[in-house]
Amino acid sequence: MIRVLIVDDEALIRSGIELILNAAPDIEVVGAVTGARAVAEAERLHPDIVLLDIRMPDVDGLTVLDRMLSKPSPPIVAMLTTFDNDEYVAAALHRGAAGFLLKDTAPDHLALQVRTLAADGVVLSPKVTSTVVDGYLASTRRQPADTVLIDTLTDRERAVLVHLADGLSNADIAARLYLGVGTVKDHVSAILAKLQVANRVQAALLAERAGLLDTGEQR
Repeated sequence: MIRVLIVDDEALIRSGIELILNAAPDIEVVGAVTGARAVAEAERLHPDIVLLDIRMPDVDGLTVLDRMLSKPSPPIVAMLTTFDNDEYVAAALHRGAAGFLLKDTAPDHLALQVRTLAADGVVLSPKVTSTVVDGYLASTRRQPADTVLIDTLTDRERAVLVHLADGLSNADIAARLYLGVGTVKDHVSAILAKLQVANRVQAALLAERAGLLDTGEQR
């Protein structure tokens, strides 16, 4: 079972997401709380995935994100947003969020996105991905160093990175490239180290910033 903690200041949003996810046979919502209780509940419940509202009145979502990711063996944290030009999304990606989900995501897609997160996939809602990427790239500025970092990757690592940036899990990448899942995990670890990034989302966005994805290389 994939254990999920929902953090949102609106009871209706928490209840709706909980109802949708608990209907999936492989997902269990272990808690649904406001931001003030989020860190303590995450430590108590040990969820695999945390869906965290990016803007809350009682405590800032970015603060909660920082506190959760600073703990030993932190959960995977994805941000929940309505994305009305939300300037916080790029900041969340910088700080290590594993992606973001729109609060109006279709119910049948929500469980799929949670499964993708649990399988170490990248979740960036297509409706706003281009806007987020543009904002992230603008905030980090394209630099020659990005290409230099990409050039440190082997051909196989570049192939893995392109598929990773497409949101594929390790198992899916392994199937595409005819590799073992363990081998893909090793490649991903090497990619993160060589690109000097904290997670798969940051690696995907650096690849975009360096122009690797524009060329369709390795696709």
